[in-house]
Formats: sequence, structure tokens, C-alpha cells
Amino acid sequence: MSPTTPQSTACAPGHVTFLGAGPGDPGLLTLRAVEALTRADVLIAEPEVLDVVRTHAKASVTVLEADAPGRTTAADEASTAVVVPALRDWANLVMEAARGGKRVVRAVTGDPGLDTYAAGEMLACATQGIDFEVVPGVAAAVGVPAYAGVPLRDAQGADVRFVDARTASERCWTEVGASDGTVVVSTTLDSVAAAAGELVAAGRKPDTPLAVTVAGTTTRQKTWSATLGTIAQTLKQAKVLPSPEGNRPVIAVVGERSAAAQRGQLSWFESKPLFGWKVLVPRTKEQAESLSDQLRSYGAVPHEVPTIAVEPPRTPQQMERAVKGLVTGRYEWIAFTSVNAVKAVREKFEEYGLDARAFAGIKVAAVGEQTANALIAFGVKPDLVPSGEQSAAGLLEDWPPYDPVFDPIDRVFLPRADIATETLVAGLIELGWEVDDVTAYRTVRASPPPADTREAIKGGGFDAVLFTSSSTVRNLVGIAGKPHNVTVIACIGPATAKTAEEHGLRVDVMAPEPSVLKLAAALADFGARRRDASVEAGDPVTRPSERRPGARRRRAAP
Repeated sequence: MSPTTPQSTACAPGHVTFLGAGPGDPGLLTLRAVEALTRADVLIAEPEVLDVVRTHAKASVTVLEADAPGRTTAADEASTAVVVPALRDWANLVMEAARGGKRVVRAVTGDPGLDTYAAGEMLACATQGIDFEVVPGVAAAVGVPAYAGVPLRDAQGADVRFVDARTASERCWTEVGASDGTVVVSTTLDSVAAAAGELVAAGRKPDTPLAVTVAGTTTRQKTWSATLGTIAQTLKQAKVLPSPEGNRPVIAVVGERSAAAQRGQLSWFESKPLFGWKVLVPRTKEQAESLSDQLRSYGAVPHEVPTIAVEPPRTPQQMERAVKGLVTGRYEWIAFTSVNAVKAVREKFEEYGLDARAFAGIKVAAVGEQTANALIAFGVKPDLVPSGEQSAAGLLEDWPPYDPVFDPIDRVFLPRADIATETLVAGLIELGWEVDDVTAYRTVRASPPPADTREAIKGGGFDAVLFTSSSTVRNLVGIAGKPHNVTVIACIGPATAKTAEEHGLRVDVMAPEPSVLKLAAALADFGARRRDASVEAGDPVTRPSERRPGARRRRAAP
């Protein structure tokens, strides 16, 4: 064996995954793509999809942002861009990382098979003996029309041609111009009219329908319906051109399937009830997650602003005694009234080396679905969840009275916040139970959000704000100021609505029952009615934030 063999083995080439990240919607990543990202040591991604793929990578991953051929920036964990020497192109960066034994993911927009540079980088890896694989992604030329409500084929099975206007030859334009099939053109916003002119010059009729989509598959998506002959005027009238952002990529679909009448029926994405709405979610991050997911399903862009910070109790001894009482059989029941209460007990369990098995023989109650889900994640299935209203009152409706025959112990452990109301305690005592009312955590006002967020709140930059408790109203106004009067105010119940009105806010939406998911659904219903009213009146569909003075004048692009 050569003395250099051990060194060669230590520096054995790694592995490269050329990964298609899709056109922009994070939900379009494939399962195989997510798997590859979780294992990556080095991530090289284009700016358009960096946020999409980085979410799934491990915290220790080294991130390099592919900007343009011959010019790449490296981003550290603080998201600070550092210029990489210009002579090091993407292929060299990929191979250099792989030669160090790293697992490299090279993420491109859309699909690697349609990327301009990916094939060359694959060939460079093959030449150097570096193992690689390809994970296909949803190509922009296919995904964007689907989100725009423009099917590329139907029962008639018309021909479909794909054209990249940046590299299309005269022969290419001649061929697609002579065809009567659907043409999907990848181009830029300020080059759409030129591409339309090429098609007309090649033989397409000027009245051929055309749909142009920018920021496709994202909540910034915007589609214009026109014809080859009118698209320039349409974009000018929409005041999107001329624009300094004219180089934004777009997908243009040419053919009868892109006709405005058909799009009106098939445009499922842009017609979501809260499409593009920027919605403020003033809760703790843990609490906001499920609500934000629900809002995204309605097309909204949630912006989480913590208004409450959760801290341990000032005197932990009471909590410590109660947790030890769980183990020694002091309680018949434990009642959780929030996700934070579950988190506080779980952390105390971990501190003592306990797990969910310590709940054996104890009945567990949860005030609602979110709290129940937190318990299930802990490994505990609640015995009691309100069948009706998800609140302390709803929990009391279903709570059984103490019966000395069937209940060997008459005591309930109630871990809760320091500012919780006495409704549940009083109700349990009335039912004959003894209650250990224990402060499991303290709620304090969070730090103010960044200056730009405060300005957006006060200046009408948000379309809606969801208040899930009276404290979120008081704390948001205290740390960020009062929302602008164009902002839609949605409240979880009458008490929260009353607090909002006391702070001078107009309440537009109230949940039919005190549930965060019902609140999101109520806001979606409001948005749908508002949208339908605009369509029926023949008015353009706008977001509430576009009603504020000067909002439209300041918009340089959609």
C-alpha cells in the first residue's frame, strides 16, 4: 500500500446533489429534495430559492449563494454576504466543496434539466470523478401556468412548445410562430412585448390570447390577460412598465387556453380569499405557528410579532412541589389551559428526568385542540377536551363533579399563567374539587418589534391583524402603536373585541367561537365576501392596505 493512500482516503470526493427547488412555492419541494437538504454539509443556492431550501437544511450547513456566472456570494449564519473571488465560478465551488468530502446540494430554480448552467456543472463533476445525483423539481414553465389557471393541454391534445426568449434563435421563433399549439415563453417583464412581436412576425395572429405571470407560485403572483397585439399597452395601463424591476422573470402562455374567460374559471390560486394579504399575528412564536399555517392555506402572508414573552415563575418551589405530587399520587386530575402550561410542565419533567409515563393513573384535561396537540406531542393523550366552546367555561361544561365513590382523590393540579382568570378555579371548587392553582409561568410584555414593522402597523402596511386575547391587544398597542384604520381587525371573542374597541379600534371580524383556527376561517370568509363584492361591482380586487393614501402611487411593481 502506498504511504499516500491514507491521505487520499481522508480526502475522498464527497457527493453532489443537483436539486430542483421549483418556481418559488416552498410546498412544491419534493420529499426527496427535503431529504437531500437535511443531509447537506454545503448548500449552493440561487437567490430566488435560497429561503425555500435553507429552511430544511441543518443549522451547521455552509451556505453559498449563487448570484450570477463568475460572481458568487457566501452567506454566513448571520446572513451577511461576503464576496467570493470572481474567478471561482459555480462549477469550481461545487467541486471544491465535494473534494473536501462534503455532501453538497446545488439548488436551482425550477428543474435542473432546464437550467442553463446545471448540465455544464454536472459534466465538470463527471470529468473529475465526483459522484452526483439529480433531484428533479417542478419547472417554472409548467408550475407557473398551473398556478395561474392556464392548463397547457386539454382533451384536444394540442402541441405545447417551450421557448426561452433569452436564447431563442430566429429558426425557433419561426417554428413556434407557424404552429397553432400552446407556446410557453420564459422571458422578463420588459421583454414580453418583444417576444410577442417575434411571434406575430413569425405568423401568429395579433389577437391570439396571452397570459403573463410574474412571481409565479408565490403570494406575490400577478397575472395579466391580453393578446399578442395588446400586451404592451396592457402592461403600460397597469403601470407596471416602465419599471426599474423590468428584468423580473415571467412566464407567458400563448394560445386559446390562456384566454381571460377560461382563466376566470380556473384561476384557483390568485382567487384565494386572502391572497397576498399581509396579516399580523401578535402571539408568541410557538402559539403563532399553527395559526400562520392556516392563514397560508388561504393565500395570506403571515407576519408573526410576539407581544408576550413567557418566563419562569419568580418562586419555582410551588411548581416543584406540584410536579413531585404528580409522581406520588397527590392528584386525580391535571388541567392544561394553554400550550405554554404544557411546555412549562414538560420542561420541569425533563429537569427531573421524567417523561410522559409519570402521567400514568392521572386524568388529563386540555382546554382546546391546540393544547391537546401539544400534549399528544409530549406523548400524553388527554382524557377530556371540551366538546363545545374551547375555553375555561367550555371545559367546566364537560368536567364531572367530584364523586367520593368513584374518585379516590379529590385534588386537581392546575398549572397556568400568573395573569389567568379565576373562572376555572371557581368552577372546579363548585363541582366539589380541591384545586392546587399553581403559577407555572409568567407572561410579560415582549420587546418592541423592528422599526419597519412598527411603521407598517401604524402606517397601514398590514391588511389585517388577528387578536387572540385582550392581552395581545394591550401589548401590541403598547409596544408598536395602534394599527392604521384601513387594517382589518379580527378578534377571537367578545371580551377581546371590547378591549380592541376601548383602544379605539374598529372590529371588523369576530370568530363564531373562541378558536384560533375559527378566527382565521372567519377572516377568510370576510376576505371572500370582500373579493366577491369587488368582482360583482366590476372593480379591481385590491387588498385593504392598498386603500391607504398614496399606497398605489408608491407601488413601483406588483
